[in-house]
Amino acid sequence: MRLLVLGGTAFLGRELARAGLGRGHDVTCVARGRSGAPADGTRLVRADRDDPDAGLGGVEHEDWDAVLDVARDPGQVRRAVAALAGRVGHWGFVSTGNVYADHSVPGADESTPLLAPRDVGGDDPDAYGGAKVACEQAVLDGLGPSRTLVARAGLLGGPGDASGRTGWWPWRFARPAAPGRVLAPAALGDPVQVLDVRDLAAWMVRCAESGTAGVVDAVGPTTTLGRLLEASREAAGGAAEVVAADPAWLAEQGVDAWMGPRSLPLWLPFPEYGGFASRTGEAARALGLTHRPLLETLRDTLAWEESRPADQPRRTGLDDEDERALLAGWVEGPGSSSARGSR
Repeated sequence: MRLLVLGGTAFLGRELARAGLGRGHDVTCVARGRSGAPADGTRLVRADRDDPDAGLGGVEHEDWDAVLDVARDPGQVRRAVAALAGRVGHWGFVSTGNVYADHSVPGADESTPLLAPRDVGGDDPDAYGGAKVACEQAVLDGLGPSRTLVARAGLLGGPGDASGRTGWWPWRFARPAAPGRVLAPAALGDPVQVLDVRDLAAWMVRCAESGTAGVVDAVGPTTTLGRLLEASREAAGGAAEVVAADPAWLAEQGVDAWMGPRSLPLWLPFPEYGGFASRTGEAARALGLTHRPLLETLRDTLAWEESRPADQPRRTGLDDEDERALLAGWVEGPGSSSARGSR
């Protein structure tokens, strides 16, 4: 199969290319080449998709069995569809669960209403969901539902996750800031879904081979934050205990949720996001999406984290000094036994 990956040099795009190579396909990647090197064995065609007059480096004049696209800019997607729709059999587009207008209902599926489409490119987080809606529409309008797979991906993790969301917890258990203790929010029963990027990529390549079509939520199995922390500790081979602090107290200390600097990742203390990490995912599983064990994902992500330069800044989590101060503030203050007994 001749497989064209629009992207191919960053986290998911590179994994899509690797998955195609692993299945014996001829893989070409179209990218600027600024995010990293493509997977060994692929052909890299350099092109700037932000430039409406630049084209796709000549691949638009070739025939392809399948295209896999991870773009978030509707203009990029429309131009690619216009150039390639007559030369490709199948189009796999990676969208996002952020396309939905409501994230409050646990167990929701693809029938959830969507945001209004937004014709906005770039990295504006407030426009991300609406822009992906516009991207989906461009692909479905250009290729038709029978030739299109739209995978609305949930949280992606695994080796190469530079966001730090899935690597933080095993990394922290492997290197506690305070001996024997790891700070976490006391929200251990909250749902968490992690989809290994390798599982998503392998499935999308299989769907390209078979021409599988549909619009589905591609999410990991639903677990809890507490079980993810236990698996992270096992992945790290550590013995540190979780010190669970009141989420309200953490918020008062300026600790952020979900991701980013000075955060505790995968924690979502917002009622309007009560169903964000617990979508059913049944439709994607019916189309063949499978999942490796969470422990395997966390072990492999930890190995990748440990391979990174020691001085490379982390994008998510707490630095050691900050976490030690927070642990002391909680254990010796509102989280102490005497304080708990006085409530």
